[in-house]
Order: sequence, then C-alpha cells, then structure tokens
Amino acid sequence: MSLVFAGITPHPPLLIPSIGQGSIKKLEKTKLALEQMEKDLYTAHPEILIIISPHGHSFKDAFTLNINPDYQTDLRAFGDLATKVKFHGDTSLSTSIREAASKEHIPTTMISEPNLDHGASVPLVYLTPHLKNLKIIPIGFCDLDFKTHLNFGAMIKEKIADTNKRVAVIASGDLSHALITDAPAGYSAAGPEFDNKIQELLASHNLAGMLQLDKTLVTDAAECGFRSFLILMGVLQGVRATYKSYAYESPFGVGYLTANFVL
Repeated sequence: MSLVFAGITPHPPLLIPSIGQGSIKKLEKTKLALEQMEKDLYTAHPEILIIISPHGHSFKDAFTLNINPDYQTDLRAFGDLATKVKFHGDTSLSTSIREAASKEHIPTTMISEPNLDHGASVPLVYLTPHLKNLKIIPIGFCDLDFKTHLNFGAMIKEKIADTNKRVAVIASGDLSHALITDAPAGYSAAGPEFDNKIQELLASHNLAGMLQLDKTLVTDAAECGFRSFLILMGVLQGVRATYKSYAYESPFGVGYLTANFVL
C-alpha cells in the first residue's frame, strides 16, 4: 500500500503514570498531544509501525534492525514492572529493508531483542491502545554521517512503497537536554538554539538545512532525537506532507516535541 502516517514523539518515562505520578502534570501539553496523535494514528489504520528509537542496542558504524518475532514494552529500569504492551513483529517488510540495505551498501546490523527500550516503549504505550493487530519494526540509528541517515530513510521509503501494507513511521527522540541549569546535561546556549532551529527546519521541510546543521551545535545541545528525525525525513523525501506541531515544552530542561507530517 503506502506510507499512511509519519510523526515525531518524545519519550520521557515520566509520561507513564506509575513512573511520573504527580510530575506528569508538568507534562500536560505533551500528554494531550500524544493522546491527539493516538486518535490521528488510529484514523490512518496502519498495519505496520516502524519505530525509530535512540535508546535500543546501537552500533557506531551500522544501523540496527530488530527482527524479533514478538516484542513487549519494558520500563523496569524506571521502577515500572507492570506496564507490558505486547506486539508482533513483521517479517516481510523487515526482510525487504534488510535486503535493500545490503544491496545499497548501507551498514545495517540485525538483532533479535524482545524487550523494547523506553524510547520505543513510551510512545507505543500512548499511541497503540486501539491498534490491536499492529505489527512493529524497531530501528536504531548510529554514528554515521547525517547524509547516510537520510539515505537510510529514503531506502526505507522505497521498501514501504513496495509493500501491500499500510505503514506508519514514528521517530522517537527528545530535543536538547541542556535548556536550563538543572537540566540533565546542565545549561548550554546551544540547547535553546538547537531546539528553535530544528523545529524551524522540520516545519519548512528543509533537508539541506538539516544536513548542514553545525555538528558542534548538535553535540553541545545534548540531544537524542536528531538522527531519528533525519531517518524520518529520508522516508518523507519527495513526499507531499504538511508539518503539524501538536506541542513543544521543556518543563525539566529537556525539549519535548510532538509533531505530525500530515500526508
């Protein structure tokens, strides 16, 4: 079929009520945004969801394609032993992506890991309660250059076009972790600059600007989502889509962006 949904989500574990408890009130904008995205995703009726996360198994010189037959969300590292949402994997599209990566010499490592990291788990908990037969493909980025990430996404786009399924792609990633003194990475002037710039580039679908973004700025911003976004923008390369920001907030000094590219 085709690509039917493309979105960006943050992944703070504090969004999970058993973890965030009272602090979840400070994330009200993001919570409401994800609840709205869940409705929009459901309306798109995806059969497969590709989830790109910064926090799974990663390799410096290769993308990661998790090809396990079954998955479950795993938030034990944050003291939550109860939130377990289960999914089946997809063999057809994941195999197609793996073969295309090999043919196009894009370094990609296959892994088989049933437990989903929090970068995948948090968005999936919010976005999939009514998508009972949804299959997923977890993907991880690497340290290769920005252009290679864009190319990886473009290759995925071609494989999505070849499948007879309805496919959604979610790029999970937080923006700067250095927006205030008490932020996880402390304060850096690069933090606010990066968050403003990346939202501007996404809104204008400016791929050239993203590829030319100063690497020092990206590093100093202490972000974890930029490469996820680059893969997504590769998937969207040449696709007519309208950027829609649901919410941006930073109550804990970390930038949380929730956005959709309306197809």
